[in-house]
Amino acid sequence: MTATSALSLPRTTATAARVLRQLRHDPRTIALMILVPCVMLFLLRYVFDGSARTFDTIGASLLGIFPLITMFLVTSIATLRERTSGTLERLLAMPLGKGDLIAGYALAFGAVAVVQSALATGLAVWFLDLDVVGSPWLLLLVALLDALLGTALGLFVSAFAASEFQAVQFMPAVIFPQLLLCGLFTPRDAMHPVLEAVSDVLPMSYAVDGMNEVLHHADLTTAFLRDIMIVAAVALLVLTLGAATLKRRSA
Repeated sequence: MTATSALSLPRTTATAARVLRQLRHDPRTIALMILVPCVMLFLLRYVFDGSARTFDTIGASLLGIFPLITMFLVTSIATLRERTSGTLERLLAMPLGKGDLIAGYALAFGAVAVVQSALATGLAVWFLDLDVVGSPWLLLLVALLDALLGTALGLFVSAFAASEFQAVQFMPAVIFPQLLLCGLFTPRDAMHPVLEAVSDVLPMSYAVDGMNEVLHHADLTTAFLRDIMIVAAVALLVLTLGAATLKRRSA
């Protein structure tokens, strides 16, 4: 029986439930996804213990960047493991389309991302005293969208890796340029014009911009709405591309 192409909610939720059951038996992966961003924020706060203003300046940005990076790593490796073990080939031989599989993974890791983002945001705002002018709920929204973007990017690049090592190697190519150009280290308008133009098409730039909007504005701004819509649209686009490029097994 061949895989169906129509997206089905029952098949998608069944896939998500299977992924969550697998994660439940993998405490190291759960710790990486949920605890590492919190630990990194905690360390960052006390690295700048003598300069709380510095933590306020970059803490909100990293609140979005850390979940993106961890979800990218975990999702790319987990999806590749499914393919190299032959699980993916067996699943796609059933009435399960590529869209169902990608959507199921996105739903499962998205559920984890909710927990991850809530813990990281709560830690930063209520325990580490991140000074935020806007609503912490908006910080949580951006952190969640960033984590979903990391999930989408991880699902997409896993199609081009033949081993877990290769999946990790995609991080310098996909994540590091965005990290350097997102405005974390210097304002994007202070960069060389060519680099500024490149940063304008990278989704992490809008993730950082969205966090900074919440950091400095009490109310919703047009710029904030633009930023979160771009991050969400890119995540959806990358998930669609991931479904189109998904391979049954590694070459």
